[in-house]
Amino acid sequence: MFSDFLRADLRDTEETMDELPGADLGEETRLSASEDVLMRALEGEAVLLDLASGTYFGLNDVGVRVWELIETGATIGAMRKVLVEEFEVEETTLATDLTALLGDLEKRGLVRRAS
Repeated sequence: MFSDFLRADLRDTEETMDELPGADLGEETRLSASEDVLMRALEGEAVLLDLASGTYFGLNDVGVRVWELIETGATIGAMRKVLVEEFEVEETTLATDLTALLGDLEKRGLVRRAS
């Protein structure tokens, strides 16, 4: 399932789509990794280390692909197109899950909006 890269507690919230982190991210928005974040890929998964807080975060293969796309400077719209082609997922599921993941990464300070 595509949305497995999201934490269960984020998916299980009663927030509406407009209230979820990242709901204001547009198709042309570009994100970049925070300077305080290190990423290490390990057998299709990845570990992110936030040097500022000392906290580790895990990403599965889909999350790793999203992180790779962030590092290339892809817009959110371009990320959606690539992910729909590479993974078996409905576009509405992809849009919801990607928005939630990117919003959560931004909320935690792991990515920021590129200028």
